[in-house]
Amino acid sequence: MIFFHTNPITITITIFLFLTSLILSSHPYNFSAASDSEVDDETPFTYTEGTGKGPKKWGQIDPHWKACGNGKMQSPIDLLNRRVQVFPSLGKLKRDYQPAPAVVKNRGHDITVMWKGDAGKININGTDYKLLQCHWHSPSEHTFNGSRYDLEFHIVHLSSSGEIAVVGIVYKYGRPDPLLSKLFHHIKSVGKEERDLGIFNPGAIKFGSRKYYRYIGSLTVPPCTEGVIWTIVKKVRTVSREQVRALREAVHDGFEANARPTQRSSEIAVEFYTPKENGGST
Repeated sequence: MIFFHTNPITITITIFLFLTSLILSSHPYNFSAASDSEVDDETPFTYTEGTGKGPKKWGQIDPHWKACGNGKMQSPIDLLNRRVQVFPSLGKLKRDYQPAPAVVKNRGHDITVMWKGDAGKININGTDYKLLQCHWHSPSEHTFNGSRYDLEFHIVHLSSSGEIAVVGIVYKYGRPDPLLSKLFHHIKSVGKEERDLGIFNPGAIKFGSRKYYRYIGSLTVPPCTEGVIWTIVKKVRTVSREQVRALREAVHDGFEANARPTQRSSEIAVEFYTPKENGGST
């Protein structure tokens, strides 16, 4: 059951962003480079429990990663219908992307496309978040009523005040994904060095739906920084098995499955946007 709610939440988000900016301003990591605030060197952690470096131990590996173990707003989460409130007042996600120079990089724990120039932005509650990078996790990190999909795509953005906003899209096996088709030969051949993509248009990223979930959570890799604004697109898109296999084979050994388990979420409010003309349908 999804609860229908029509009150605006701008004030709530504004308070979250104010508190987040205070936290980030005193954080030892440099969030002016959010693409690197997710650890660039994969060796300190793994996704395999029992190694002493698995997800349950991340918070004990580095003092800067304590949030991974004791944070109260950790991602990913299970998006349960019974806990979701519908907020048409959230409004359509505003994207204003543009072509810019980019590279593809193997960070060991994932494959990442990083834009070197101004690739545009998204706007949330009047705040612009600059597009920085995108990367993939297999299987999906977020789940829907307990169901996990085959792939999850994260598009990472940063505001001028250091606030992080991530858009997530999940995929099931089926027809090839057009974006991965454009990048396929680069992904299969990328090594330790960055591979130049030239001018790459983020407009190639297809959302497929205006409906989305919104909550305040964290990065899903160390340092697990909290205060991240998550937007999870409701539509499940398709990706081919060959494309997922290429992503898994490109990363370093032990990171073929690079999805953090879902985290405790009883204290996290999840909102859902659907266009007003569709009422409260999902």
